[in-house]
Amino acid sequence: MPPAAQLLLLLVMLSDFAVLATTRLSGCIRALAAQGLLLGALPLVLAPLSAHTVVLALGTVAVKAVVLPRFLAWAIREASVRREVEPLVGFVASLLLGAGAVALAFGIAARLPLARMPDALLVPAALATLMIGFIVLTTRRKAITQVVGYLMLENGIYLFGLTQTASVPFLLELGVLLDVFVGVFVMGIVVFHINREIDSLDSEQLTEPAD
Repeated sequence: MPPAAQLLLLLVMLSDFAVLATTRLSGCIRALAAQGLLLGALPLVLAPLSAHTVVLALGTVAVKAVVLPRFLAWAIREASVRREVEPLVGFVASLLLGAGAVALAFGIAARLPLARMPDALLVPAALATLMIGFIVLTTRRKAITQVVGYLMLENGIYLFGLTQTASVPFLLELGVLLDVFVGVFVMGIVVFHINREIDSLDSEQLTEPAD
């Protein structure tokens, strides 16, 4: 694997920890945007330069680093919420869970047939991003942070898909990006209406009976 690709994958995993460590929703969104930029650069250093890889890289950057972060930034402005306060799992504990997820990802990847591929570092990075996304999704109270966790889950799936860039049809890759965009667009609308109806983005309040 090229050294540039290894560096990009390391930075992707560091951006996972940046999401776990920050209390500010705007910080989570910036880390997610940086991760999207890194994911967009990966096809250019992993595969031979072609129209396929260039369009995939540009589409990934446009959706993951520009459109979706701006949409989430609009959502937090409309909801007038700035911080993730008192998550279900504290930030230090979240970082420890993240470190455990990375160790587990490398342990699982070493036992997979894909571990013998030249770009095998993609597999542990993909699994780590997927698991850390699940941690964010399940341990945060704010609905917008949970959307960030969902997007990190999808980023892990995207990374895993890069191991098969040569064999995955181009239209299927674009279709996945479109599905992610539509999914987050719908979730943003839902988040906006939840905040308007109950004046809070704390997802736990959805389980409380109405007065």
